[in-house]
Amino acid sequence: VQLVESGGGSVQAGGSLRLSCVASGYRYRRYWMGWFRQVPGKPREGVALISSEGNTNYTDSVKGRFTISKDNAVAKITLYLQMNSLKPEDTAMYYCAGSGQIWSTLAETPSAPQMPHWGQGTQVTVSS
Repeated sequence: VQLVESGGGSVQAGGSLRLSCVASGYRYRRYWMGWFRQVPGKPREGVALISSEGNTNYTDSVKGRFTISKDNAVAKITLYLQMNSLKPEDTAMYYCAGSGQIWSTLAETPSAPQMPHWGQGTQVTVSS
């Protein structure tokens, strides 16, 4: 499994960015994938996640501003994060992540330690 992010950059407050993540070799049938972010000195935070069934979960601070979506293909998934109305507090390194096969319920959103697959990260900087 390989996850490769793109789309980060610098933008002024109120602007928009779209992050993309291509997950190759991702053949799980029941899973969660999502975007996490991290600033120095703080733990990695779940921003937006989507399940194989299309259920989504957002952290409160991005609800109404960020939208997660995915496109499925054979052995490849492309994950997106549309970020609108960006704020300086959204500045962070953003990581794409994926779970392994989930054999139990998809009702629980996994946390960062429960995600075995990670991309290298893409920096998002929002200036005021």
